Amino acid sequence: MKNILITGGAGFIGSHVVRLFVNKYPEYRTVNLDKLTYAGNLENLKDVEGAPNYTFVKADICDFETVLNIFRTYGIDGVLHLAAESHVDRSIKDPFTFARTNVMGTLSLLQAAKECWKGNYSEKLFYHISTDEVYGALQFDETLFTEETKYSPHSPYSASKAGSDHFVRAFHDTYGLPVIITNCSNNYGPYQFPEKLIPLFINNIRSNKPLPVYGKGENVRDWLYVVDHARAIDIIFHRGKIGETYNIGGFNEWKNIDLIKVIIKTVDKLLSRAEGESEKLITYVTDRAGHDLRYAIDSSKLKNELGWQPSLQFEEGIEKTVKWYLENQQWLDSVTSGAYQEYYEEYYGLKDKK
Repeated sequence: MKNILITGGAGFIGSHVVRLFVNKYPEYRTVNLDKLTYAGNLENLKDVEGAPNYTFVKADICDFETVLNIFRTYGIDGVLHLAAESHVDRSIKDPFTFARTNVMGTLSLLQAAKECWKGNYSEKLFYHISTDEVYGALQFDETLFTEETKYSPHSPYSASKAGSDHFVRAFHDTYGLPVIITNCSNNYGPYQFPEKLIPLFINNIRSNKPLPVYGKGENVRDWLYVVDHARAIDIIFHRGKIGETYNIGGFNEWKNIDLIKVIIKTVDKLLSRAEGESEKLITYVTDRAGHDLRYAIDSSKLKNELGWQPSLQFEEGIEKTVKWYLENQQWLDSVTSGAYQEYYEEYYGLKDKK
């Protein structure tokens, strides 16, 4: 495959995937399609934006005619579809946006691939990146999510992702479109927008702001370091079996409150504060509506068939993550203030006029 379309490539996970493909595969042309919503930040890709095999296109995946034109203009052979609205709290307040982007946007990309590839599917692939939240919730005494777990989404976000997963499978079953789906656990690491738990709490501890904890902090999540996720995506894209689903997890289950205390301990240490000093910032708030108790992924299929496994345990990964945010406070301040959007909207607005 020579011409790869990565959607949502200016976002958190997407930027890591773009960087990996641009650097690792100079023989590919990597086309980054991103709408540059609040979570899209081209500062995440400053180190590769001048690469000869990298192209950025600002577009909305819901705009079918534009998507179709991108496929034709760049002769797209493979798609890595990461563009999505992904914050559960936002989905509760605005489910329409999530249905529009996550379902209709995915359908737009699938239809463009079908029309452009015209049944000639040799060396073609539509790889859809999804979430473990489509499976619903686990109790503490239940086993892990597997690729055979029935879908049971509980939030507008997870429902929209479940809908997009079903459309991807439908295009495979109906039209023979070559697809792969992966469902991953919670990601963490550099460049994550600070509305998500880990970067939000790092920033709040740094600024001595409250740390809002839903309920009693008993909810459990499995945590995956984003660089490990990008590695998994690379392996699956090149070696995964068409029509298959692979679960990608970090084998790192943590209760939210225990996770928060690890973050506090790490930030306090790196800021030369007394151990546990910032625990006083913990503030318990009303639980989120429909808050799933536990997510946990079984990645055995991916490990056994393709040889992938996470490279970092959580404590190691969280220290690397905290260090990155503390060493890149300008990035963090730019994102939290909104200055990053103003700069790049102006920069690419002028570029588009040339």
